[in-house]
Amino acid sequence: MTDDPTATLGAWGTLPFFTDDWPRIAQALADDPRQILPPAPQRFAALERLQPDAVEVVILGQDPYPTPGHAHGFAFSAEPDTRPLPRSLANIYKELQSDLGSAPDNADLRFWADQGVLLLNNVLTVPAGQANGHAKLGWQNLTRDVLARLSDRPRAYLLWGAHAQKAARSVDPHQNLKIETPHPSPLSAHRGFFGTRPFSRVNDWLQRQGKPAIQWTKP
Repeated sequence: MTDDPTATLGAWGTLPFFTDDWPRIAQALADDPRQILPPAPQRFAALERLQPDAVEVVILGQDPYPTPGHAHGFAFSAEPDTRPLPRSLANIYKELQSDLGSAPDNADLRFWADQGVLLLNNVLTVPAGQANGHAKLGWQNLTRDVLARLSDRPRAYLLWGAHAQKAARSVDPHQNLKIETPHPSPLSAHRGFFGTRPFSRVNDWLQRQGKPAIQWTKP
């Protein structure tokens, strides 16, 4: 398999990952007989939608939703007609409701990306029905390269859960806003995710930097 995604990635296409790691991962995906999510054209959607210089906020997810029809290349986001909401996203919306008084009316968070929020999973593919099934392919090297590219100026980082926090260990908490809490999944949201008001805290920080606030609740 020789598919080259860099043609649609703009400045991201120069990251070392695409020379050092992608050919091997692409071959592994081509050799995997299982249904792979999201579909190939959507795997780099988060990077295609938002160039490095436009990133103001980074939200790191773990891997795509393993239910066919849900994942579309943006961490925590799902196709607009997804019902019921994925459970982690439902908890994110509960916190949004508590923090800001409302929440989006469907599962599609691409309007966040259009405001400068990079919704990047640490692993960009998953076999259908097998969460973490591609955790050992080496996708994490892309996250490493993305975060290194974004270290050029202050940004806000929402790091929910141990996987995101480990991936972003290199992010300087003095230069950047770094909010680290438990993951919003049903297994951990009640251990310290709820009540952390991450969305208003990010907006307060952005405005102190002279940046516009993110409209989190509606397009």
